[in-house]
Amino acid sequence: MTEAVTAAWAALNALDKPTLKALFADPARLDLLSARLDLPGGAVRFDWSKTHLDAAHIAAFGRLAEASGFADKRAAMFAGEVINVTEHRAVEHTALRGVGRDTSVEEAFALHLRMKSLVEAIHEGALGEVRHLIHIGIGGSALGPALAIDALARDEAKVAVHVVANIDGCALEAAIRACDPATTLIAVASKTFTTTETMTNAASALTWLQENGVDDPYGRVVALTAHPDKAVEWGVDETRVLPFPESVGGRYSLWSSIGFPVALALGWEEFAEFLDGAAAMDRHFLDTDGAANLPLRAAFADLYYTQLRGTQTRAVFAYDERLRLFPDYLQQLEMESNGKAVTADGQPLGRPSAPITWGGVGTDAQHAVFQLLHQGTHLVPVDFLATIISGDSLDPAHHRNLLANCLAQGAALMAGRGSDDGARDYPGDRPSATILCEDLNPATLGALIAFHEHRTFAAGVLLGINSFDQFGVELGKEIAKSILAGGVSFDPSTEALLAEAGIK
Repeated sequence: MTEAVTAAWAALNALDKPTLKALFADPARLDLLSARLDLPGGAVRFDWSKTHLDAAHIAAFGRLAEASGFADKRAAMFAGEVINVTEHRAVEHTALRGVGRDTSVEEAFALHLRMKSLVEAIHEGALGEVRHLIHIGIGGSALGPALAIDALARDEAKVAVHVVANIDGCALEAAIRACDPATTLIAVASKTFTTTETMTNAASALTWLQENGVDDPYGRVVALTAHPDKAVEWGVDETRVLPFPESVGGRYSLWSSIGFPVALALGWEEFAEFLDGAAAMDRHFLDTDGAANLPLRAAFADLYYTQLRGTQTRAVFAYDERLRLFPDYLQQLEMESNGKAVTADGQPLGRPSAPITWGGVGTDAQHAVFQLLHQGTHLVPVDFLATIISGDSLDPAHHRNLLANCLAQGAALMAGRGSDDGARDYPGDRPSATILCEDLNPATLGALIAFHEHRTFAAGVLLGINSFDQFGVELGKEIAKSILAGGVSFDPSTEALLAEAGIK
């Protein structure tokens, strides 16, 4: 850590921490802490005024960003430089959206053209009647497609997509029961094409096709991978292998061929709108400096609570049923990216890293976890996500009630309500931020996801960590393989559990 970074953190720690009530005495607060961004899918309003950020903290975080080299590291990412230093890779998911190094953008365009051709050929009947796709992946290869399809393809999907991630056979069986093998394709999504869970599920899906009269099961498979040679070796014809670059990490891969099931369900035009919405956020993030940069400002709020107030979690509640999987998606994005204990140069981090991201969908969560948020002993910053235009065709009272509840929760967390009866006392001064979308469509969802990608990157830069490796996921998987291989001894507890489970 440089002296400038150390000094910036010291300055932040020395600042006063006024209550939200005191902060709202400033008539300019709303203008300072909220912004409306016009995007291809409609406007989005970002409001951090109910957080404890103020002008002094924003200025101090700005100095931390400068001391951390934020602008240079942001430029390096978009330029395709090697910023994932532990794996010696560039980080080029933005190039898939048309914003990045020219050669990478050109490569992405060519790969998208290949995917577009296959998607349109399937829609036109080149592979016979296709009514279902079983998409098999895990982690970023499943969470992103599941989110996008659930949010955007609920009505009149061109192909019904069933996303399978868990190696638990119940997950694959549920998808199989919904499909006719004669009209079903299988997408196998794996960056390396060696992921144990994915390849085990893929083999079982092929067996299901074969046992149900499909003469050429491999002819019903589309492979999505950064290692096309592995897919061809496994048995997929190269015409149905959709590659993506090695410089695209799994949790950032939705924009690549991993988005194939999204394009198949929606059609290519809407998938292109999805990319365009993300690209608009990319350009904002790249071209906007200081606190006007919305992902950077969000990172300021995140770090305020983890670093200055000692919070350990951040809650995200989607007041739109179509975004019910958004908290799940953010869990991987944020905790796999920034859940680190060392800096990018391998030194101990020495401070908290990513908070635990959790959440749910409103109004369900109000009757489950909001008791703790309002009256519990934990301080939990909350993000609310909502849309102004309803996604349903029922009585407008449904959506008005939904929005009223969303906005009321933020107001109640902040204001609280005193009572001499401790059981009925609401302390208030509890922070929240609101992201209010005009509409939910492919472009808006693309922008929302890109916003959170950049928010995560910005927080990582200010913490001095590498947000793009994920070695923490490997150890348990390695031990699982050694258990299955046999000949390895473990602690007494594990040995007893293995014996009880009949594995050893």
